[in-house]
Amino acid sequence: MPDLSDRELMLFNDSFERCALRPGFLDRFYEIFIGASPAIAEKFRNTDMRQQAALLRVSLYCVMLASWGKPEGHAHLERIAKIHSRTGRDISPALYDLWLDCLLTAVREYDPWADGDTEQAWRGVLAPGIEFLKSRY
Repeated sequence: MPDLSDRELMLFNDSFERCALRPGFLDRFYEIFIGASPAIAEKFRNTDMRQQAALLRVSLYCVMLASWGKPEGHAHLERIAKIHSRTGRDISPALYDLWLDCLLTAVREYDPWADGDTEQAWRGVLAPGIEFLKSRY
């Protein structure tokens, strides 16, 4: 994982906390993401979305931990990569960029302080994890 500045990590964490404190943030993200493509909608057809949102919340924290170089964050990414690989749920690498764009749309809706620096922090924190998942497809 590349070195991120303390400021980037703080911007990400603070923004995520503001979003998470507002009811419906991850529900809204999934509404945007699932609505973005019939292929995505099909992937989530039989998914318990309440459980999925809880898993995503944990994953976002784990990706931040991985950005700090924490082994538990890397271990989580390894598990997610295996689940999302072509032999698992077959999540195509192309879907991750759309996933991030949809997530940032929800962030802009739910974080009243979100600005260009905040968005860049989200991208900076999440990009290494996304690249790792793509590489393990």
